[in-house]
Order: sequence, then C-alpha cells, then structure tokens
Amino acid sequence: MSEKEILLTPQGLKKIEDEYEQLKTVRRKEVAGRIKEAIAFGDLSENSEYDEAKNEQAQVEERIAKLEMTLRKARIIDETQISLDIVNIGTTVKVKDLEFDEIVEYTIVGSAEADPYDAKISNESPVGQGLLGNKVGDVVDIQVPDGTIQYEILEIKR
Repeated sequence: MSEKEILLTPQGLKKIEDEYEQLKTVRRKEVAGRIKEAIAFGDLSENSEYDEAKNEQAQVEERIAKLEMTLRKARIIDETQISLDIVNIGTTVKVKDLEFDEIVEYTIVGSAEADPYDAKISNESPVGQGLLGNKVGDVVDIQVPDGTIQYEILEIKR
C-alpha cells in the first residue's frame, strides 16, 4: 500500500514546520518540567497534577508524530508552475454565488492546510472538488450537504 502524498503550499509547509519546531523545542520541555514538578509532590497514585501532565505529554507527542508524518509525505506545490487558466491547488478563486448574489474568494489547498476560517478550502472538499479544473466564466453546480450551490468563476489568481 503506497502512502498518499500530502499537498502543501510553501506557506502551509512553513506553518507546519514552525509548529513542529515549537512543539519539539518548547512544549516538550514545558511538559517535562510539569511532570518533574508533579513527581516532587509525592504519591503518584492520587496526584492529579502528574496525571494531567502525562496526558498533556501524550497529546504533544501524538501531535509531533502526526506532523512528522505530514512532513514525510509532503509534496510542495510549485506556485510558479501553476497555470492561472484553470482552478488548481494553490490558486485563489473569486466566485459569485448566483443564488445569494454574493462574491467570495477561496484558496484551494491540500487537506492538511485547509482552514475554512481563513478561506482556505481543501481540494478534497465538495466545493474544492467542484471548482477544480474550471476556468473564468464557467458556471458550476456543486453538490454540498445542504443541496446545490451554483458559482460563477470570476477570477483565478495566485
């Protein structure tokens, strides 16, 4: 079974690398210090500070392992090679919702860096999949859990 690659923009890679470094160099030491402090309180069988610190340590180590796996599988999108003729991963697309007459912009990214609050949608999401491969002027119907959205593609940029 081959591992599925994880698509990242250069900005997404930097964000993951920064989080990874912070967890390894700062958070790991903080949690180890809390464990050491809790051990000093004595009896570990009824030591809630120790239990909390050990749980936090497990969470930090799990996140570090997840980030390492992401970095190992990462394929960086070369933004200079992205065609602006069609919607692709790494492009920002301005669309008009034809039902509500609203204009919105989405950046299409790999699932690892999707952040709907920052208008970064995954290429694997219904809207991301529906926009991929279309060009300016196209009207696309996209199936979403609530029904169908109809977008007109107004602009594609980096």
